[in-house]
Formats: sequence, C-alpha cells, structure tokens
Amino acid sequence: MTPPKHKPDSLTEQYDQILHSTRYKHLPADFIRPQPTAFWPPENISLYERYRDWLLSGGTCEMAVEIIYLPAAGHVFGLNLKPHPQINLQEDLERVMEYTQAKGSCKARIKACRNGLNLFRRFLRLERGLGEESRARNFDSASHTQGMPQWLVLELERYQHVRQRNWRAARLDQNIRRFWSGHLRVWSFLVQQRQVQSLDDLKRQHILDYIDVSLQANYSPSTVNNDLRCLHSLLLFLQDEGYTVPQSLLRIPGLKKPDSLPKYLTDEQVRKLRDEVERGVREAQLASHRRLALLVRAAFYLLWQGGMRIGEVEELRLEDLDISARLNAGLPGGRLSVRNGKGLKDRTIYLTETAIQALQGYLAVRGGSNTQHSDHVFLYRNAPLKSGLIRNHMLYLGQRVGIKVYPHRLRHTCATQLLNAGCRITSIQRFLGHKKLNTTMIYAHAHDQNVAEDYFAAMQRVEQRLDTSAAASASSAQRLNADIVPTPKEEPKPEGDIVYVPPIFGEPDQVLVWVERLALPELCQQERLEIAASLKQTLCLGFASQLSPPMKVPHRGMAIVG
Repeated sequence: MTPPKHKPDSLTEQYDQILHSTRYKHLPADFIRPQPTAFWPPENISLYERYRDWLLSGGTCEMAVEIIYLPAAGHVFGLNLKPHPQINLQEDLERVMEYTQAKGSCKARIKACRNGLNLFRRFLRLERGLGEESRARNFDSASHTQGMPQWLVLELERYQHVRQRNWRAARLDQNIRRFWSGHLRVWSFLVQQRQVQSLDDLKRQHILDYIDVSLQANYSPSTVNNDLRCLHSLLLFLQDEGYTVPQSLLRIPGLKKPDSLPKYLTDEQVRKLRDEVERGVREAQLASHRRLALLVRAAFYLLWQGGMRIGEVEELRLEDLDISARLNAGLPGGRLSVRNGKGLKDRTIYLTETAIQALQGYLAVRGGSNTQHSDHVFLYRNAPLKSGLIRNHMLYLGQRVGIKVYPHRLRHTCATQLLNAGCRITSIQRFLGHKKLNTTMIYAHAHDQNVAEDYFAAMQRVEQRLDTSAAASASSAQRLNADIVPTPKEEPKPEGDIVYVPPIFGEPDQVLVWVERLALPELCQQERLEIAASLKQTLCLGFASQLSPPMKVPHRGMAIVG
C-alpha cells in the first residue's frame, strides 16, 4: 500500500513534489526536463513566492493557482536555469509549451498551460516595469479590401489616421474596426453591385439603391444612417483633398428614425437590484467570490448613482479618485474625475456616501494599495477589466431578480431620477457629459415626475368639478320641478281679504341657481330651454304685478293683507 503524500511545507517543496510525480512515458529521452528548485537561482525562488501572493491577492482561485499557474511558472524556471531578469519573455516561455506537447498532454492541459504562461508573462512584464501589453490588434485592411480599387483603399487608410486623432486610446482598436466596417459595407455594394471603380462613376441613384437594398435586408434605419454618414464624411474628406465631388451626392437625406425614448428602471426595480447586489456580498463564502461581489457592487453604484458609461468605469484610475481626502477634511460625499471620456472630454462625478463605502469596500481587497503593477481601479485577476465582464455580471444580476438591465440603462435611470428629484437640467447635462442640451432633454420626455404630478392634480380637479356640477344639476332639477308642479300644502284658512302678490323675479336663490346652470358648458339644449322658459315666466309675472293693482281673491296659499 502506497503511503499517503504529506502536505508540502513550502512552494519549493510543492513544485519538487509535482516533478517527482510527473510521468515521462511519451517524452523523448533526449528532450530536456525541468530541474528541481535546488538548481534555481535564489532570486527566482523569491520571485516565485511573490507570484503566488500576486495571484491570490488578485482574486484567482486557489485551486487554479496550485494546479495551473504555479506549475507553469515553475517549469519556466526549471527549464531556464538563469536569473529571472535574463529570461526571454518569448523564446524561454515557448520552451515550456514544447515540453508540455512533447509529453503527450491532452488538449485541455495544453490550453491550461498556455493560459498559465500568458499570465506569468504579464507578471514578468510588470516586474520589469514594462507595463501592460497592448491589447490592440493590428487591423489587416488588405484581407478585408480585396477587389476594392487601390485609390479607395489608400484614401480610406489616410482618412482613418485623420479620424483616430480624436479616438481614445482605450477604444482605438474598437473604433478602427467600426470605421472599416461602416465604410466597407457601403463601398462593397457600390463596387460589386454597381461597378463603381472611380469617383466619377458614383451616381446619386447608386446610393439610393443601397438604401433600398439595406432595408430589404432588414437593416435598421440607424444602421443605414450610420453608413450614409460614413460615406458623406469620406466624400467631404475627398473634396478637401482636391477631388471633384458633385453636390448631389452630399445632399442625400437620411432615413426618418422613430423618436425612441431612453429605457430606465423604476424605483422598485432599482431597489430589487440593490438588494440583490448587497445579498451577493453578504453570502459570498470564498475570498475570490467575495472580491468579485465587492467589485460588482462598486461598479453598480458608479453606473447607477454616478451615471458613468461602461467604458469610463473600466478605464477609471486610482489617481482619479478623491475620496479619503474629502472624508478626512469633513466634507460631505466624494468625487472622481473622468479623463478622456466620450468626445475626449473630462468631467467630475460626485459620489454619495453609499457609493464611497462600496468603493472603499472593494479597494480593501483589490490587491495592494500601490500602483506598481496597475493603476486601474478595477482589476480582475490582476488585469484591467476586459470589455464585457461588468456587462455580463449586470445581465446575470438582472436575471436573478427578473429585470432586464444593462450598464447604459443604469445611466438612463440615474438621469431620470435626478430630473424627477428637481435637479436642474443644465446640471444633469454637465454631470452626464452631454455636449448638447437636447440630448439631456430626452430624459424629460421619458418620464418627468413634475409633468406627471401636474397631470394627475389637474385631472383630480376636473373630476371634482364634474362631481360638483352633477350635484348642482340634480339640485336644480328638483327645484325646477317644484316650481313647475308645486306641491300643495295644507294651510289654515285665513280670515279677511286675501291679496295675490306675484313674486318679483322669483326667489333670489332660485334665480341664481338658474343663472349658474346656464353657465355650465355641458348643459344640454333641452335643459337650457326649460330654464329660459322659467325665467321668462318669472319676469313676466314680476312686470305684470308692477303695472296692475293687486287683486282680491279668496285662494289658499296667498298672502293675507290688512
């Protein structure tokens, strides 16, 4: 029976144990093998330990550290017995891949080794002060412009270099691909379908045909308009470069887009999302899970209460935060600076106490207070956030509570809530970084609480007026019926002469009621005629009583005179 292996006491012992249990059945006899830690330079051993601490502090799973990342880094030192500053980041690390493949490892193990080497390469670059490796990938325009006229390709490349001066470095790769996608979509149709080989061949009808074909292919009006703007801007560039561009090509109107409103969340939906975010932090068991939950919570408050764009959150730097200094000075809240936002504009974002606490909770587990490795605020496994990480977590967060949410929808929610809380529209414009006020006014059309309150208050007054008018109408009808068909009353027979004194203009209260009833706009024509007849009868009786002396008649219900 094989005795159980004892748990290694150090990293070096752990790596030596891995080498001892490695099988070299498929490894050629003349192939070089990794050497144990006893042959390593001392500085490599200390770097190996720092690498382990760096991985764990960045939120990497402890099991992945022991199984994937540390063995890959150990093989680099075991196959290259030289101090780590002399290790070549390309050739010496590639030797580990050759060793792994020569052993006959499966595809999953080879892929894991590749990922481990890439991460160790990042760590060595940061240790040497080389910084993060650029994420931008060179766009191969030649592979996408086959069959295009050479003059067109050259002018597009020149125009791209002019445009990219105003593009953010963090979005350079994305903007380059978007640039070529928009332009090539139009010109591929013009060259392939309408045989346009020179600018003189381009006709207005060709562009109109492209619009029709795009709509038939179910492209949205926004996509078609973006393509038309790309074509229009290129034509203006060519015109400035000395090309002859007919004005008819520059006057093609875009498609009418629906006047859509920004989608925002209600207060109840925001409350559910906030509670779910806090629950994720409370219920996190592992250190890596808690760190990720704190990251998601901090990003959530910046997107919602800060109204930041997703790219601005991903590119936020430690030097842009102004939190501790304000709190130490006794100032309320905090703030941060957005550098090179959309349109290369800087602006200030103010933070509530809740957002500050969320940020501080994440920074406490971020992985170190210095900026030796990276000065990005948000790091995932010691690397700046990749595009889509926060978006995916927001989508997953919304799925758990049954709400469709994405980062930009939280920005819409922030603007709508500020507007409804009475914040000035110009302040919201500066807070969100809008260039034009009309962009901010869209949120006023989406849901203006002031307009809603005025509407419901006005409708309540209308309903109250209708109820009052109905009550007055019923009362007037009763009095009118009483005048037309008076109810006989049993009164004692008076003694003496009885004189009939006709009422002058009727009873004052009754006359006022009739006048008020006539002023009602909803009164029907029949009721108006009845009230007019009653007023006429009253007036006639009043004038007749002033022209003739009173008559003495014995009749019940008349005044007793003398």
